[in-house]
This record gives sequence, C-alpha cells and structure tokens, in this order.
Amino acid sequence: MKKIDKPGKVVSNPNILGGVPVLEGTRVPADTVLAEVRGGSSRFEIFRHYPSIPLDGIEVCIAWEKAGRPL
Repeated sequence: MKKIDKPGKVVSNPNILGGVPVLEGTRVPADTVLAEVRGGSSRFEIFRHYPSIPLDGIEVCIAWEKAGRPL
C-alpha cells in the first residue's frame, strides 16, 4: 500500500533555525521559498534547489503568506 503524505504546512520551532518559519519536516525557510517564487524561479528550479520540500510546499508557502503568516 502506498503511503499518502499529509499536506505540508509552515511551522515555527525554536529548536529549528531559531524559530524561523520553515516547511514542516525541513529546514527550508518559508521566506526562502517565497523569495524564489518572487524572483521568477520555476517549480522545477525550486525543487532542484530544495529537494526536501514537500510536493505542495510552494503552494503552502504562498497560502501561508496570503493568510497573513499565521503560526
């Protein structure tokens, strides 16, 4: 049976990068992903630079920002 991954989310933990918001299960800051998006990087480029982010990681970061960056 194939494991179904849970949806990604942005989290903050003082023990991971000093509490900087990251994609859950990674050390990739959400702001870094958003900077890549704003800079015009393609999904392929972002996943190549940060292979540990979940498949929905880009959309999760965009939604997090649109929601006012809640944690």
